[in-house]
Amino acid sequence: MWRCILVLLLMTALPVSADARRRHFEPIQFEPIPFSYEPCGGPFQGPCITEIPFPFGETLQVTVETVPSQADSAKYQKPDHDLDTIGDLMAELRSCWSPPSVDSAREGMQMSVRFSLNRSGSLIGPPRLTFATAGAPADTRTTYLDAINASLNACLPLRLTNGFAGALAGRPIAIRYVDNRELRKPGTQQ
Repeated sequence: MWRCILVLLLMTALPVSADARRRHFEPIQFEPIPFSYEPCGGPFQGPCITEIPFPFGETLQVTVETVPSQADSAKYQKPDHDLDTIGDLMAELRSCWSPPSVDSAREGMQMSVRFSLNRSGSLIGPPRLTFATAGAPADTRTTYLDAINASLNACLPLRLTNGFAGALAGRPIAIRYVDNRELRKPGTQQ
């Protein structure tokens, strides 16, 4: 009986180890283009590539510039309807931004906040500061954070459609504010 068990074990172990040895000595094949995409087929014959750049997490992210470029100026127009898409939400958040006055502003200042909305379009809690430009004085950070909170509170509650509100509720939203204005330096004349 022991011989039978030993023969069965050897029969099952030998093909696996031979297969493992064969794979061990085969050279590794690399694709010429890493992460290449296959065509989708069907009516759409292009590659299966999403429009969202990788990596994309659960957080909705947007950058808001104080002075948008000409190419991006259309993205800063407040929608005239209830928000139904992420693009509408981002446009609404961009249009809300009201930076601090030039007297208390700092050229090149950047701050990021993170928050979530409920189904009615209001904040679940206060926005959390996640980034501030290194070396910025505490009073400048406070000035910008106050401007961010005032801008968000002026826009809220956001008018969301029922379907979009259900999909958006509780999701983290991160906004990076960039003060790209050219500010006049003290003691210089224009």
